[in-house]
Amino acid sequence: MMPMAVPRRVREERELKPYQVELLKLQRYLEDENRRMIVLFEGRDAAGKGGTIRRVTRYMNEKHYRVVALGKPTEEQRSQWYFQRYVAQFPTGGEMVLFDRSWYNRAMVEPVFGFCTEEEHRNFLKGVVGFEKDLVRQGTILVKLYFSVTKEEQARRFERRRDDPLRQWKLSEIDVQAQEHWDDFTEAKYHMLRRTSTSDAPWTIVRSEDKHQARLNAMRVILNAVPYGNRGEDVDFVPDPDIVVPAAQELALMEADRIRSGKFTG
Repeated sequence: MMPMAVPRRVREERELKPYQVELLKLQRYLEDENRRMIVLFEGRDAAGKGGTIRRVTRYMNEKHYRVVALGKPTEEQRSQWYFQRYVAQFPTGGEMVLFDRSWYNRAMVEPVFGFCTEEEHRNFLKGVVGFEKDLVRQGTILVKLYFSVTKEEQARRFERRRDDPLRQWKLSEIDVQAQEHWDDFTEAKYHMLRRTSTSDAPWTIVRSEDKHQARLNAMRVILNAVPYGNRGEDVDFVPDPDIVVPAAQELALMEADRIRSGKFTG
């Protein structure tokens, strides 16, 4: 009798297991050394941020990590220093905090949809570099991931959400408008990467057309950001260069696209 083929989903989850084991070692290092870690998950709607966060945290010790996904600010929060409500969620020693969208809302979503003024947007781009430099200088490990998906793939994922009753809750009014504002988001992405990817806090682009490869390679980036010991000898920690792209390379590609077509794409 022929052995039954292992379903693709099962094979993919098995492939992630060694990295999930390494993430437990990373957690132990943070706890033992009393280190703080923040991972930002940014990108367009339906780019795969949430699914990656779920895989990253699946086996982690719940006492030592938090996933933060803040909603709309209250009127009181609107009157505060912009970073205040995010700082309130920052990790203590031994803890990792994963932001499912972060203070970079002010770099992309807010200006595109008119939720902030042009001056607020400019002030954010000026201030965030020093804010993050200070954060890193004081010992926080900061990883900034931007999940990049094509317009066609985003549309396909939106359609799937619309047709699947188990996914319809994911489809918001903002999502519906994301395709209409594609070029606006691309422009905002370019300026965000150009102004806020620094040697202290660089952006890493994760191509997320293939969700599984995006998840696996995001784990590699996170693991490589922390100097924990006892690494698995059989684990490949090298990110796939077709999936993981430095911000400088992404900017060069976007600028080349603009020269060819007269506008940014991607």
